[in-house]
Amino acid sequence: MLVVDTCVLIDIADDDPTFGERSARCLEAHLASGLLLSPVSFIELAPVFDGSLRLLDEFLRGVGVTVADEFGEQERLAAFRGWAHHVSQKRTGNVKRRPVADALIGALALRHEGIITRNPRDFRSFYPTIAVVEP
Repeated sequence: MLVVDTCVLIDIADDDPTFGERSARCLEAHLASGLLLSPVSFIELAPVFDGSLRLLDEFLRGVGVTVADEFGEQERLAAFRGWAHHVSQKRTGNVKRRPVADALIGALALRHEGIITRNPRDFRSFYPTIAVVEP
């Protein structure tokens, strides 16, 4: 099972002229292995669907993505370590952003087969060995 990053789903939902079709084809190609959405990404998608759970649920069913129903101890520990590393790098000036969402989404992807994202560097900054599929 692969975790799907928020940006990939936004590409499809917004029919992005550059990435929409590529992202949709990527999900279709990996559908058989299972596609999973982090609870964090679920929340990030709220504005895309104007806060409508019905529209978001219909969209996710349509693209074959299941929302993870738990964020267990393994993910909490991975996210804790990843975030601690990120903040220490930020304090040295090596990192500009503070993407806590990426730490949490990536932690879930570590337990599974990896992540589908257009932003591999964002996740590898926390988890250098994370498996990444790019659309």
